[in-house]
Amino acid sequence: MPRLNHHLAFVLLAVLSFVDPMPIRAEPSKGDGAGELKGWRVAVKNAVAPDQSRHSLHAYFNACPESPDGKYVLYYTSDAADGETGDLRVLERATGRELIIARDIRTEDAHRAACQQWSGGGKQVLYHNLRDGRWFVHAVDIATGRNRVLAQDRQLGFGSATGRWAPVYGCHWNPGEYRNLELIDVISGETVVAVTAAETVALYGEWIEQKLGSRDLTIFFPVMSPDESKVFFKPCVPGGGQSFRGMSVSKREGKVVYDLRQRKFIGLIEQWGHPSWSPDSVAIFEKGNFLQDPATKKKHPPFSPSCFSDHPTMAPDGKLFVTDADVSKRPFGRPGAWAIGVGSTHSDEFVVVDLFDNGYGAKSWRHNHPHPAFSADAKRIYYNVNDGPWTRLMVAERR
Repeated sequence: MPRLNHHLAFVLLAVLSFVDPMPIRAEPSKGDGAGELKGWRVAVKNAVAPDQSRHSLHAYFNACPESPDGKYVLYYTSDAADGETGDLRVLERATGRELIIARDIRTEDAHRAACQQWSGGGKQVLYHNLRDGRWFVHAVDIATGRNRVLAQDRQLGFGSATGRWAPVYGCHWNPGEYRNLELIDVISGETVVAVTAAETVALYGEWIEQKLGSRDLTIFFPVMSPDESKVFFKPCVPGGGQSFRGMSVSKREGKVVYDLRQRKFIGLIEQWGHPSWSPDSVAIFEKGNFLQDPATKKKHPPFSPSCFSDHPTMAPDGKLFVTDADVSKRPFGRPGAWAIGVGSTHSDEFVVVDLFDNGYGAKSWRHNHPHPAFSADAKRIYYNVNDGPWTRLMVAERR
């Protein structure tokens, strides 16, 4: 399998029942977040899927379920109690028409479902599926419905919705021969090796051995930057078993950041946290609502430090961020409560958009979380809610 050459590196860059919203103001600030937050104080919240007698959920806070052009919403549905088997659907926002694009999917859990995500500017949907004991990565053409297998014995990381590359990796508990980070062109199907486990061990092997107990590395859970120029991934030592269920089937920690254009490592950050990319693909936004330079490891002062944080992501224009968290110990919380908060990136001010019990929903071995994400135009936020027997995908729209 070819390595990522200079031509491909160039192409990689070039192809580019709920409470009322609750405004909370922290100590006075010279910044002014009131303008950007105003519409979120009166946000309108609705369930996305037309049928609420089943689970409906989006994958992760690194991937918005709304297509980049705003026409469709992508989500996974299941009528199984654990939510681990089901279908993929797209909803046309203008008409409310729902279409099944992939059936009989078996997931790893109901935490990230099928890792379903948009690619190619909304022309393709990517996902992975367990079938007959093997994992497959698929691409579905939205216009034609054509479903292609991009890879087998590998799983899907998170790419850029506006890009053309699908990042894939071997199963973290037992990767077999697939220990490297590979990128698959979702148009042509060409696969290139972007960075190898051996290269990673050569540079960071001492830390990996100290932290994970071995240098028997496999690359796990890659997340590409919005412009596809960079990627971060989690160092992982597989357990070697056959079961993927449980948090101890592999050992993983930290994040390695790699420059795909320059074909060089940027740095190792020793904690994973809950990272996402800044909209300009320069820095990593982390749990705690702060930006971190991956090369120097310098941390920017937290945005809206009074705000809670668990799975934060920034709005595409960088003016706001959204996050979820367990807020049971907050003055406005209650036992079991989680919240969706929108905060300013230039003043200590945030708005609680939604507050709900998140202790129910899909009975998967790995519980589902809200995982909020902005739409491309930053007018809507999508998130999962687990306040009853069914996990539900919700959307909050600013006014």
